[in-house]
Amino acid sequence: MRSNLLFAKPGPQNTEACIQVVQGYLSGNTVKHIVVASTSGATARAFHDALKDMHVNLVVVTHSVGFKEPNHDEFDAGVRHELVTAGVKICTGTILTHSLEKSIMEKFGGSYPGYIIASTLRRFGEGTKVAVEIVMEACDAGLIPEDAEVLAAGGTGRGSDTILLVKSKPSKRFLDLEVLDILARPRGR
Repeated sequence: MRSNLLFAKPGPQNTEACIQVVQGYLSGNTVKHIVVASTSGATARAFHDALKDMHVNLVVVTHSVGFKEPNHDEFDAGVRHELVTAGVKICTGTILTHSLEKSIMEKFGGSYPGYIIASTLRRFGEGTKVAVEIVMEACDAGLIPEDAEVLAAGGTGRGSDTILLVKSKPSKRFLDLEVLDILARPRGR
C-alpha cells in the first residue's frame, strides 16, 4: 500500500522528496511521461539527473519569455542546452490561466474564466494549479499524448512541492482532464 505525502508547508525544500515520490511511483507502475515545471532550470536539472536512467519521457515546462520582464527568458540557457542535448523536451509557452486575460483584467478590470479556474485550483495549493496547467501545455505542444497517465510536478515559487497523477488532455478539453491521484502536496498554500 502506498501513502500520499503531505508536506508541512509549500516550497522548494520539498523538491528532493517529490523526486523520490516520482522515482518510487515509476518503479511500480507503467507511467512513462513526467511533466515538470521549472522557472530557472534548477528543478528540471534535478529531475533529469534523478530520472535519466528510468527511460521516461521527461518534459519540462517553463515560464514564457517576457513573463517577468520584456524579452527575458528566466530559464538558464546553459541548462536548456544541457537538457535538450540529453533528449529532454522543453516547452516554453504561455501559461494557460494567465497572459491574455491578465492583460484584459489590468486594462478593464473584472474577472475572467482562466483566472477563476486558477483561483479554484489554488484552493488545493499553487503546485496543484501549476501541475494541471503544465500537463495541458505539454499536451497542446504535442510533447505528451492525450489520454495518457502522466506524473506532473508543480511547485510554489521555486522547486517542486506537488506531484499529481493526471489523465492528460489538451487545453481545448480542459473539462475532461482528470486528476487521478495526489501523490504529494503541501499543507496550505
